Amino acid sequence: MSLENRWYVKYTTILLGLVLTVYVMIVAKSILLPILFAVLLSILFAPLASWFEKYKIPKFLSALLAMVIGLTVLAGLGYFFYTQITAFVDDADLIKSRAEELLGGIEEFLITWFDFEGFVELEDIEGMFIEFIRENSGRLGRGVAGAVSVITTVFLVPVFMFMFIIFRDFLRTFFLKLFGRKSELHEEKVKTILTNIQVVVQRYITGVMIVIAILAVLNSIMLIVVGVNHAVFFGVFAAMLNVIPFLGPIFGSILPILYALLTMDSLLYPIIILAGFYIIQLFESNLFTPVIVGSQVSMNALVALLLLFLGAQIWGLAGMILFIPLGAIMKVIFDEIESLQPYGYLIGRVPDEKKDKKGRLAQKISDLKDKVANEEE
Repeated sequence: MSLENRWYVKYTTILLGLVLTVYVMIVAKSILLPILFAVLLSILFAPLASWFEKYKIPKFLSALLAMVIGLTVLAGLGYFFYTQITAFVDDADLIKSRAEELLGGIEEFLITWFDFEGFVELEDIEGMFIEFIRENSGRLGRGVAGAVSVITTVFLVPVFMFMFIIFRDFLRTFFLKLFGRKSELHEEKVKTILTNIQVVVQRYITGVMIVIAILAVLNSIMLIVVGVNHAVFFGVFAAMLNVIPFLGPIFGSILPILYALLTMDSLLYPIIILAGFYIIQLFESNLFTPVIVGSQVSMNALVALLLLFLGAQIWGLAGMILFIPLGAIMKVIFDEIESLQPYGYLIGRVPDEKKDKKGRLAQKISDLKDKVANEEE
């Protein structure tokens, strides 16, 4: 057995490659994040630029129009959150007074039933909590606005997005020359991979945006009916966090529940809000996402959780958002390359999971969609 075929040599090579890859991803975060966000956005809005080009609009102007439309939507969303958070900060005094009442009630309960007077200094806890609110309430709006600015309005993102849209045909030809030069079969494989990546990214992002819009409406209606202030902000915020699978819906429901606990007169309201979010998430996981997003990101739950964990460790929140579509892109590549197909199988859903993943209603709606699509073809 030659040296390069020994197991420990392969193991060392693979481990070294993984370590170097992760190291580069961490060190080059400020470069890679704008590029990856720009790639995903350019793939999403490239069809819009192609549509403009059909009407004899120059490629330069078509790409500019597509980019402006996309960034206008993102800027509008960022402005909405900024204004809502500014209004939310104005309630700091109300939250302070309600926190004092709540902590006073807890102190009285502990003194009455457990004789904890002097053992637990709730006044100190109250002071620290109020001081924390006072010091950080003014920074909340600026902090979120700064995060939105870093992710979406950095100059590199629109510049790269514009360039990727303009040079999309040029880059496609480059990949064909790079990976498909050996034979016509290799060229067809590369064409299939590029087409599938484009379809997966477009359908996944579009589907996620539709689900977010539906959840934003349902969350807002539920909170308005309950009578929570800033219901639209909380509803949209919880819906936006749905881009993070598993963990996003949990974190999205915590903020309105805590706000209701601190600002409303009865403990029944937080319980109603919790039940409302739970019911909406049941519809989301069993109906909206399976039908609208479908199997575009056909990964099993174990791999999705690992990607979320790795993304959070490497790139934080941005990594949790990016690693799921990046995992879907890797699966497309693995499925088309024979030597990598076992890894594509490992990433994909368990075979029995494809049918069981959907509820009965979602499966019937999905089958109806497939039937209509086949008739149209």
